[in-house]
Amino acid sequence: MELVIEPTATPLAADAHGVVRVGNTRVTLETVVHTFLDGAAAEEIVLQYPSLRLADVYATITCYLQHKLQVDAYLRDREHLAGQVQERIETGHDPVGVRARLLA
Repeated sequence: MELVIEPTATPLAADAHGVVRVGNTRVTLETVVHTFLDGAAAEEIVLQYPSLRLADVYATITCYLQHKLQVDAYLRDREHLAGQVQERIETGHDPVGVRARLLA
């Protein structure tokens, strides 16, 4: 019997907000990449995020390793955007006295 190898599609897709998610889950590309870079193996990532399929995690790690420059640029953009959102939130809400206001 002959083994036929077919290319596998990357399980990554951008949602309406441009956030790249893995498979049919809400788990983001940056979550998987950061967990991998923190030293977790694919199996550990699946244990931490049970909605992920092991094959999708391996494919995501492979995509990251093959397209490191592009993925790193995407991650930097996401971190920059997160910083802007945090700054906007902090500017709009005075954190001084929050505890006292909540206890009142």
